Amino acid sequence: MLSLDKVFNAQTVLKNIIRETNVVRAYGIAPDCELYLKPENLQITGSFKVRGSAYKIAMLTDEEKKKGVIACSAGNHAQGVALAATKNGIKSLICLPDSAPISKVEATKGYGAEVCLVEGCYDDAYAKALELRDSEGYTFVHPFDDENVIAGQGTIALEILNDLDNIDAIVVPIGGGGLISGIAYTVKQIRPSVKVYGVQAAGAPSMYNSVNDREIECLPSVSTIADGIAVKKPGENTFRYVSEYVDEIALVTDDEVASAILALIEKQKMIAEGAGATAVAAVMFNKFDLKGKRVVAVVSGGNIDVTSLSRVIDRGLLKSGRSSSLLIELIDKPGQLKEISRIIADCGGNVTGVHYEKGDTESVNGCFLRIEMETRDFEHVNLITKTLRDEGFKLV
Repeated sequence: MLSLDKVFNAQTVLKNIIRETNVVRAYGIAPDCELYLKPENLQITGSFKVRGSAYKIAMLTDEEKKKGVIACSAGNHAQGVALAATKNGIKSLICLPDSAPISKVEATKGYGAEVCLVEGCYDDAYAKALELRDSEGYTFVHPFDDENVIAGQGTIALEILNDLDNIDAIVVPIGGGGLISGIAYTVKQIRPSVKVYGVQAAGAPSMYNSVNDREIECLPSVSTIADGIAVKKPGENTFRYVSEYVDEIALVTDDEVASAILALIEKQKMIAEGAGATAVAAVMFNKFDLKGKRVVAVVSGGNIDVTSLSRVIDRGLLKSGRSSSLLIELIDKPGQLKEISRIIADCGGNVTGVHYEKGDTESVNGCFLRIEMETRDFEHVNLITKTLRDEGFKLV
């Protein structure tokens, strides 16, 4: 059973394996509260997952270690298991969904594991891992629904409470629930006045739905840029701990997550993956009552694929009004582009793209001009569009 003694034991066992990530103050991200970040994106393997998997593997018997371990993961747990197993001289086989980012697949191999790619999502990889466990005799290292794994994740709470006094709330991402179970259980034993808030992606609300309906539910499908928390069904242990110890759960959209990733890059010079940025997104977009509070948001991981990062940044720019596009219907004659460019420049905008399009316009001599711009925010976009309309231009 999970106990506070087990969490403290995990802290001792993990001392020479993990990196203690110091809490850092965040500025310019959430002006209504005093926000701190727990940067587990800077952890060894780039994610908190190494804590739980390393403690689980350390607790195996000699016989279990001889047979090796197997795990399934969207990527981060895989890397944690691979590193921990290799450090202990144990064979590891990792089942990953074939949709996992290439960077995570290659990193898992780099830590010494064999990789088995499985068609589908996390739950399909999970089924394959259980099949191989039964046929080959491996010990299965569950990514979240295991008491030792949860105890390992709980060491994050010990570090936060050691770093900061007078915390009002800790905001934590939720996938299967191992991270928040460990943190919430530990916090409520030591300092029960601290609120623990959970955050799920709107495209994968398995724990959110289950807690609200008071029974474990399985989603038919999941779809989110936060691939690290795209879990169809929470665990039995984690559902119980979340139901008992977590104060509230909220959902964030992919656009909100993209905005949080962008904010962390710009304001903190910090790279977070989609799952890692969900807690920050919840604080940014006021999902909980945190005004005037001292808050810690757990940035759970930073293993975002570089090709995905560029797309996420573009989405974040659009969501925050930093990038916008206008379609203007014109009479095709000289000087139009010059006048439009002058108006945008006078308003402080920057034109980054111009596309001339012929189409179905009211006039035979009509055309469409698509303008892409860099802007400050949505108020700035509204100023530019109003000025263009006031000058007689027709925005479609």
